[in-house]
Parts: sequence; structure tokens; C-alpha cells
Amino acid sequence: MIRRVLLNVMLLIAAAVILVPFLWMVSASLKRNNEVFTIPIEWVPQSFQWNNFADIWERIPLGTYLGNTVLLSVVITFLQLLTGSFAAYGFSKMRFPGRDALFFAYVATIAVPWQAYMIPQYIMMRKAGLTDTLLSLILLQAFGAFGVFLMRQYYQTIPDELCEAARMDGLTEYGIWARIILPLSKPALASLGLLTFVNTWNDYMGPFIYLTSNDLWTIQLGLRSFVGQFDADYAMMMTGSVLSILPILVIFLLGQRYFIQGIATSGMKG
Repeated sequence: MIRRVLLNVMLLIAAAVILVPFLWMVSASLKRNNEVFTIPIEWVPQSFQWNNFADIWERIPLGTYLGNTVLLSVVITFLQLLTGSFAAYGFSKMRFPGRDALFFAYVATIAVPWQAYMIPQYIMMRKAGLTDTLLSLILLQAFGAFGVFLMRQYYQTIPDELCEAARMDGLTEYGIWARIILPLSKPALASLGLLTFVNTWNDYMGPFIYLTSNDLWTIQLGLRSFVGQFDADYAMMMTGSVLSILPILVIFLLGQRYFIQGIATSGMKG
């Protein structure tokens, strides 16, 4: 009993520590710029600046930035789900020489830091004439080793007898993947989809490197508009941050049950 109480207290403290920056951001978004860094911190503004959430749409083309971010996040998430689940099926349910070695080598690329191949990727995109296009980011992030690893671990929990029975009934490998494996993989797909969507939505360095036209910027680049040479409008930056977090928050709340189930199940069997 005492152990459970202590555990709950520790979880409450951890939750409070995690929520403090978010609460400060919301508070700062409702203040004037000269009130953001007052000492001591005023958690409740003296006068709520609700007009910040209307003014930001006039200060920057926020609709364009959000539209670009949504487009990239949705397309990249869809492609990662497609390529990750398809490759994971081959690595888990099909037998061919060198399968495990190839999978190990592919997953090992997760350990390679992005900075190691950042410049070669950029040179490749520049020679292909794809810099300053959303297509460059889509192509570079359409597949990933982590997605294949996550899906394969989940597929390992699905009995091989289902695939064998489907083969005996005349289903092709594509049919087995589409009609049997995918319907049973909703938790893992939800987990990978949520992780990919959040990572793409919050990505700053990728768009910063490849996108130069203002009408192609994402919300993360757009928030940089409030940083000047000698000063920054922190109140507006916090307002934009709050608006950019809301879609992620809604998506996570809707899919948290599948997300937790998929992460837990994916680690049950190696």
C-alpha cells in the first residue's frame, strides 16, 4: 500500500515537472511581449491578451505554414506506414537467405547520426533539382529503419500458422499482408503513425536546410519570423507554439490507447 502511494506521488511530481513548461508557454501566449520574462514569474497575466491569437494570423501567413506542415506530416506518415509495414512483413513472415543479417544491417543504420549523411543527402537532392521543394523532404523521409523495426517486432507476435493457412488457400504474399496482417496490426500502425506524425510536425532542421521560399515554410520555420536581429517577440512565438501543439495534442488523445498497446506489444517477442 505504501509503495503504491509513493509511486503515485512520484508520478504526480513527474507529471507536474513535465507540464510546467507547457503551462508557462500558455501563460506567455496571453501576455504582452514585455511581460513574458517578468521576475517573479506571473503565471496568471494581469490582463489576458486574447487578441494575440487573432493578431498572429495577420503578422505571418500562419495558414500557409500550417497547410505545408499538415501536407508533409500526412504524406510522410502514410508513406512510412506503407513502406515500414511492407518491409517488416518480408523480414518477419518470409524466409530467404540472409534475411536476419540484412535486417540487422538495416536496423543498425539507426545508430548512424543524421549529421553524418546530411551533406551527401543535400548534394543528391541539389543535383536532382529537388531543393526548395516539399518533394525533397517527402522522398528523404518516406521510409525509416525504426518503422521497420517496430512493425517487425509486432508481426513477430502474430502466429505464422495464419500465413501458412492463407498460402494453402491460394493467397499471394501481398494478399496475406493486406488482408490478414494489416487488420491485425492496428496498434502498431497507430504507434508508428503517431510517432512519425509528431516527428515530422516538429521537424525544424529538415525544412530549414531544404526550403528557402517563404510560401513553402512549415510552422516551425514560420515561428522564426518573430526573431529579429536584436530582439524577439516572445509572446507571439508562444502564441504560435500553442497553436502548433493543439493538433498534436488532439491526435495523441484520440490515439493514445492504440499507441500504448502497440508500443507494449511490440516488445513482447524478439
